[in-house]
Amino acid sequence: MRVYQITQFGIEHLTAREAPKPTYGPGQVLVRVRATSLNYRDLMMVRGQYDRKLDFPRIPLSDGAGEVVATGAGVTTVKTGDRVIGLFSQNWLDGEPSAEKARHALGGDVDGMLAEYVALPEHGVLRFPAYLSDAEAATLPCAALTAWNALFESSRTRPGSTVLIQGTGGVSIFALQFAKLAGARVLGTSGSDAKLEAARKLGLDEGLNYRQTPEWSRWVKERTAGAGADTIIEVGGAGTFGESLKAVRMGGIIVQIGVLSGIEERLPLVPILMRQIQVKGINVGSRAMAERMMTALAQSKLRPVIDRVFPFNEAREALQYMASGNHMGKVVLQIAEK
Repeated sequence: MRVYQITQFGIEHLTAREAPKPTYGPGQVLVRVRATSLNYRDLMMVRGQYDRKLDFPRIPLSDGAGEVVATGAGVTTVKTGDRVIGLFSQNWLDGEPSAEKARHALGGDVDGMLAEYVALPEHGVLRFPAYLSDAEAATLPCAALTAWNALFESSRTRPGSTVLIQGTGGVSIFALQFAKLAGARVLGTSGSDAKLEAARKLGLDEGLNYRQTPEWSRWVKERTAGAGADTIIEVGGAGTFGESLKAVRMGGIIVQIGVLSGIEERLPLVPILMRQIQVKGINVGSRAMAERMMTALAQSKLRPVIDRVFPFNEAREALQYMASGNHMGKVVLQIAEK
C-alpha cells in the first residue's frame, strides 16, 4: 500500500512510501481509507511545533474516512462494507477526559490516517450517515466534533444564544453551522471581507474584519446591548484571548481550542473572577459525543464545507495550502475513489 511518513520535522520531509498492509487482530478492523482531511494540529505535528519528542517514522493526520474491508475475531459493532470514520481519541469512549483516555490520539503518539489502509480497534471507528461523501465524512473526527463539544457538551447553546466565532477555518465554520441549527445568533471575525461574505451565506448574522478593527470586543458589546457573547469559540490563542475576555458576557464561557496566533499570554485574573467567566480548554471529544453528533447530522443533513480537495500524491501541497491560511472550511486529501 501507499503511505506517507515523516522521518524528521518539516513538510519537505513528508515522504510517500510503499509499505505492507497493517495487520489486524482480535477486536480490530482493517479500513481502506478513502479520504482524509487536514487540521492545524497536523500541520504543527509535521513541522515539529506540537510534540518535539515524536517517534519517527510517523504516519501523520488525525482525520479520515473509509470502508471496513476486514474484521478481527470478536468484532460485533461494525462489519465488512461499513463506511466509517476513525476517531481522533481512540481511548476516550465516554465520560470526563483523563491522561489514559488522551493516549493513542491518531497522527500523534500513534500513526494517523495518511495511508491507503489502517488497522484500528473496533471502538476506534464509527459509522457515519449515508448521505455524506467520504470526503465530507473525513472532516468530522476533529473539526466537527470539536465544534460540537464546544457548543453542546462544554456549553449550553440554545435558541437565542449569541456565539462568536473567530476566523473561517474548519472548527469555526462547523461551529457556525451547528449554532445556526440550534437557533443561535452567530457573530464572526475574520481578516478577509470575502470570507466574511461567504460566511454570511452560511448563516453568519454579522461579521467584522479584525484587521480594520483590532479592538473587536467593543463591536461585540455593541451588537449585544453591552452584554457580550454567551460563548466564544476561541481559536486564536495568545493574540485574541485578551479581546475574548472583554467580549464574553458575565458568566459566559470562552472555549479555548486553538493557538493560531500564539501560545503564551499573560492571564488577567481579575476580569475572570469579577465577571465569573468560564474558560474551558477542549481537545476534540469522546466517542459518546461523536455518536450524539452523528445523530444530529443524520437528522439535519448538514453538509460540511470543503474548500479544496487534493489528490493523494499532493499531500505536501495540501499542507502548504493550509499553512497559507487561504482556505475556508476544510482541506481534504482524496486517498481513493470508490
